[in-house]
Amino acid sequence: MKNKNKTVWSNRFSKGNSRSFQRIGSSINIDKRLYKEDIFASIIHAQMLVKQRIIPKKDGIKIINGLKKIEKEIDKGKFKFKEKFEDIHLNIEKRLFEIIGQSAGHLHTARSRNDQVVTDFKIWIKNATLDINDVLNLLIKSILKKAEKNIDTVMPGFTHLKNAQPISFAHYLLAYVEMLIRDKKRFLNNLELIDECPLGSAALAGTSYNIDRKFTAKKLGFKKPTGNSIDSVCDRDFAIDFLSAAATCAMHMSRLAEDFIIFNSEAFSFINFSDKVLTGSSIMPQKKNPDPAELIRGKTAINYGKLNSMLTIMKGLPISYYKDLQDDKGLVFDSYDTLKDTLIMGNELILNLNTNKNNMKKMAQKGYTTATDFADFLVKEKNIPFREAYVTSSKLVNFAEKKKVRLDEIPLKDINKFLKKININNIKIFDVVSSMNSKTSYGGTATKNIKGMIKKYRKEAL
Repeated sequence: MKNKNKTVWSNRFSKGNSRSFQRIGSSINIDKRLYKEDIFASIIHAQMLVKQRIIPKKDGIKIINGLKKIEKEIDKGKFKFKEKFEDIHLNIEKRLFEIIGQSAGHLHTARSRNDQVVTDFKIWIKNATLDINDVLNLLIKSILKKAEKNIDTVMPGFTHLKNAQPISFAHYLLAYVEMLIRDKKRFLNNLELIDECPLGSAALAGTSYNIDRKFTAKKLGFKKPTGNSIDSVCDRDFAIDFLSAAATCAMHMSRLAEDFIIFNSEAFSFINFSDKVLTGSSIMPQKKNPDPAELIRGKTAINYGKLNSMLTIMKGLPISYYKDLQDDKGLVFDSYDTLKDTLIMGNELILNLNTNKNNMKKMAQKGYTTATDFADFLVKEKNIPFREAYVTSSKLVNFAEKKKVRLDEIPLKDINKFLKKININNIKIFDVVSSMNSKTSYGGTATKNIKGMIKKYRKEAL
């Protein structure tokens, strides 16, 4: 083949690109990851061209067989990617010419690299989104199993990192299930928005060939073709949506990791991890550090950074395609890899987590966490307005604090001193387990509620 080592657009230029520009301008080291999507889309495009009698059938067959051969070469690691051919599209096209000769020249009829790359990229993101949701499902299942074993495990719930009210550790874990379910929905919503096929938009204006875009869209797994050829080649909302969903999911995982780091500390000792997910110190022999949790927390910055970078690239681009968009794929690929690693590490932490139930209960008994229960008791049993009951409970807390005792350790005769015209003969609401199980409102921490929610999540969310 003549000029086989030149770019497809080299005839317009008297000199080749400088080495530095070839290096910077080439994206093959990143977008070679799209080879399966590119070959798949090219095969469908060739089928459409044959169906519409735009290219001869015999050439279409050669093209399809050649593309399948290239895919096998890449799968087996026998394909040599060349930086001078810029990207995955031209690398595959050059190899196709080597295999089938001039028939390869028919493949690029009625398309441009502009619509070709965005089509490949959309297909990749669709698959990546489904993959992330599969990993999210694994993590949710692991959390539900851990929650099921800790329904009766009482711990302090916190506000401002101060003991607030007794809750179930299972209820705490299910809060993260709610977050992860929203993450799943966010990714699934993105699949709805991405479900339009750009192929056939060509460079930006569409094409004069009698192509069948509905055929192409259906065969490539899209609901319909895109409606505007200019928007089609410059749209990267789908990449931003993916990066945004990934950043939000990473934020949720970072919060979980932060909780685990705190709960694992000697100051709390709520949980411990098996040695599979711990590391040691180079100088302190006693240390067992929860490094995976710290890595999850740290890697969130990568997901944030990729989203911010993509938004920054897009904010100043005039409409249509520009070379700036070349960096979109690396940002999304890195974000996907980072988030997937984060979710896998998070699942490992859940699987290797053990609860120190006695420590949790002891901590729940500190900080007068049942003071609100006492105020509620006065409202429900003695018909006292809540604000008055609140004041009475506050005085009781002040008394307990001065005496250095827990609320459940105050004798009834002393409690009755704070009440007007009523006496209490028996009171159990200061017990942290009773407090936990009294919260029966929908979404509350009572044992019965938690059992019902676990069943609901398994039925509806997985």
